[in-house]
Formats: sequence, structure tokens, C-alpha cells
Amino acid sequence: MQIAITGIGLTSGLGDGSLVHASRIAAGEVNLSPLSNLLGEGSEFADLPASWITPRDIFVSRKWAPASMLSLHVAKQAVQDAGLSQDELKNTAVIVGSSRGNLGGFITPWPERRAIGLMAASNSMHGELASIISIELGACGPWQVIASGCAAGLDAIGIARMMLLQGMVKRAIVVGVELPLLPEVLECYRNTGVLSTTGVNDPYSPDTSGFFPGEAGAAMVLEAFSDDAPSSAVALTGYWCNSDADSPIGMPADGAGLRDCLQGAVADLKNEPDIRAVCPHASGTLLHAKAELSALTSALPHDQAISLHPLKPYTGHTVGASGVLDCAILTHHMRQQTLPGNMADMTVPEGGMFTLDSSPLSPHGATVLKIAVGMGGHNSIVSLRSPIGC
Repeated sequence: MQIAITGIGLTSGLGDGSLVHASRIAAGEVNLSPLSNLLGEGSEFADLPASWITPRDIFVSRKWAPASMLSLHVAKQAVQDAGLSQDELKNTAVIVGSSRGNLGGFITPWPERRAIGLMAASNSMHGELASIISIELGACGPWQVIASGCAAGLDAIGIARMMLLQGMVKRAIVVGVELPLLPEVLECYRNTGVLSTTGVNDPYSPDTSGFFPGEAGAAMVLEAFSDDAPSSAVALTGYWCNSDADSPIGMPADGAGLRDCLQGAVADLKNEPDIRAVCPHASGTLLHAKAELSALTSALPHDQAISLHPLKPYTGHTVGASGVLDCAILTHHMRQQTLPGNMADMTVPEGGMFTLDSSPLSPHGATVLKIAVGMGGHNSIVSLRSPIGC
């Protein structure tokens, strides 16, 4: 059985839709601005660069909470891209990944929203992120919400893949969504010491100090095919996860847990096309940069050129949404046998094993790995295969 990505949808500070994202990435554009422009000059986070979605009317509904509306927005894009009919949606699962869920509008009033009181219980639930898609689109398969921190989106992809392989459903809508630009959430990040203090937007620089938070929603439609999948589709060929069992906020300095997870992926992918690129987690913290690169260097083959494509410098760190967002961006490019380019002047990792170059992908297929690391020591990886013969 093959699992193909047949539809994508995405919205972030870079814009709305895959074409806008690809265009801005190709131009090397970054959407990071001081939070004073969103939260006001009086905010204690006024000087922190961040990335947020505009226009903001897509969040406003009397019935549904803000993050739920974003979840529905990108799911509709992905369903349209996949060309699913109403009958096909009936046998479709909905799996959502989010770290902070519907905190926006719950712990902090959402501007311009006058909620319906009857919906208060639903609006405060993580589960509403998935139930809105089920209800509004008529998706009658199972729905779930995964909340494994920054790995939530990637884990949602993995859970959906397992459902498809088990034959529970024919297809799944996977969504990653995050609205973390709330004073209460930002204060938690600051107190933990993971927000950038140097303003360096370069994850492999020795001066990197933390991440720049960002809003995003992204969605993918996954479909199972017993025979050949569409020749133009990007395939989802694997999912792996494990735990460090080490720290509630960090990861081992040598990246041992992620290394072991990567080694499992490499072994399982021996019959797939060569690993040509990795979209790392690359959050922006110095500890993570060193640990992740150590794991990559230890686990990946040294006999082939591998390029790195960190995407958070463009979008900010969109926390639980980042895994699906990055996979959606990768899928758009891989459909055209390309990879997203890196920002100019980004620091090249030491050691000579990795490049930051973007080369066309082989028409015989190439494997791209996407990594996500969640706070609490959770490592997740998915593998994507570019179209063959296109």
C-alpha cells in the first residue's frame, strides 16, 4: 500500500496558499516584525520579532474559536487541492496537531470576537480544532487531536498514516495549527529561556539564542492506494518517533535520542531512493542546533550529498503547526522536483557533510526527511519521496 499526499493548504505570516509561500521563499523574504505592531507599544514583548497571519478576519466567528477557524481554513484549501467530493469526505479521518490549541480567545479575549456563550465549553477544547472540520466538511471518519508540543503536527501525520495502513479509512485530513502570540504563552517561553535574545535569525550561527514565534495553519490530504499512486504525487513513505527520557525542556547535548530515531529511519528506508535532503527542526536555540547536527552527522549516510532546508527562518517557529507547515511547503516544491532555497548568508554547518544548496531532484525519485523535536524529549521524523518519472 502507498500513502500519497494529494492535497495541501497553508497560511502563515508569509501569506495564504502554497504559491505565495513558494514565491516569497524564492525571493528570500522573511516576515518577522516587532510584536509592538500586533500587541501594541505597551506590550512587554513589543521588541520581540515574530510572524503573524494577516488579514485576521479569518479567525473571527461567533460560533467557533480562533484556532478552530484557522484549522478549517487550511483544511478547505487542502480538500480543494485534492479534489475530494462530498462522498469521499464521508470516509475521511481528521487528525490535528497543536501545542497550545484554543488558548487564544479562552485565556485572553480575542479582538473583534463576540462569542456565543453556548459554545464556551467547545471553544475551550483542543478537540474543537478537529471537530470543526468534521462538522463543517462532513468528514465522518474518526478525529483526534495530538498535543506533543513542537512535534504535534508531525505526529498527526504519523497517526494518520497508521490509520490508513490499518485500513480504518481511505483518506485523512491532517492539520497543524498554532496561535502562540498571546502574552501568557510568550511569558512561559521567555521564562524557560527559549525566545531569541540576540535577534539572530540564523539557526546554525554561534550567536543564535532562541526562536522567533509565529502563527500558522497548514493541512495535508493523505490517501491510501493499493496499487500505484498518482505519478505526480509526493509519497509519505515512513514515520518514526521516540523519546529521550532526559529533560522536560531540553535534549541531550549529543542528540542521542534523535540519533537513534534517525538510525531507525535510515535502516527502514534502505529500499527507497537515496536521502537527498533534510528539513531539520532547527528551532534557533544554540543547544538544539548542536544536538540536532550531532544526531544528523552520526546517523545519516556519509557517502552522498545531503542538503539542509530549515524553514523556520522564513516563517518563525510555529510550534505545533511547524511539522505540517514544513511538509506542505516541501510537498509543493517536490511536486516540481525542486526544494525550497535557504536564506542568503545563512551559516553553513561545520564538518563539511551538509550543504545549504538547492539542486533539482532526480526524476528517479529522492527521499527527503522532515524532523520535529517536542519539549519533553519527543523526537519525530517523516520521510517524503518525490514523484518518479515526472
